[in-house]
Amino acid sequence: MPVPVRLRYLGFRSSFAAWQADTTMNILITDDHANVRRGLRELLVDAFPGAHFSEASNGDEALAQLVVSQPDVLLLDINMPGRSGFEVLKDVKHIYPHLPVIMVSVQSESQYALRCLRAGAAEYVNKNSASEELAPAIKKILDSGAKLVLNPSE
Repeated sequence: MPVPVRLRYLGFRSSFAAWQADTTMNILITDDHANVRRGLRELLVDAFPGAHFSEASNGDEALAQLVVSQPDVLLLDINMPGRSGFEVLKDVKHIYPHLPVIMVSVQSESQYALRCLRAGAAEYVNKNSASEELAPAIKKILDSGAKLVLNPSE
């Protein structure tokens, strides 16, 4: 694993209103299935006109894309070959502690949602309900100006 370098994250803005005024929001979609990445992008294009989308097919690509694309929101699949989404989330939160991360999976919420939030994710969205829940989850995070607070020691 490359040695993490602590960088100051500059991409996160304080509210959804900032994105409405500035249509250059960047969203990084990380999933090992190209069709899923394409589907998630299609779900978000209408909700966030003018947004720029970057893609990564695994955790290492996602970490590299963070430097290049400086996303405002990271969508991160939990189950990927190689490093799991949880391992990548740990690195992301170490390097970019204020970057909102939405974990996505086909696994049930009862199995993963709390674990994701405790690990530092801002939200968990089940891929089966992404068409109804993903855009509102992003807007909620951006409106709040920060991730949902959950004490990992709880």
